[in-house]
Amino acid sequence: MNDTDPVVAAEYRRMLLALSPGQRIAMACSMFQTAKALARAGILQSGPLPESEVRRQVFLRFYGREFTKEQRDSILAAL
Repeated sequence: MNDTDPVVAAEYRRMLLALSPGQRIAMACSMFQTAKALARAGILQSGPLPESEVRRQVFLRFYGREFTKEQRDSILAAL
């Protein structure tokens, strides 16, 4: 669904393209950090967990569907 006015969308795109590559990367990194913080908060909402389990749960939320079961199990074991 896209309910953004085309004029606003064009202006937003123009503003993003006006940023330097470094600024765009910094923006993307900041957004990813925010997404990770929100995921961690959601995971911890049900109660405290060991940090290793939080890392596993964050991994599964972000990348769990990108790997086969065997690959997931191997990565989770390393976390």
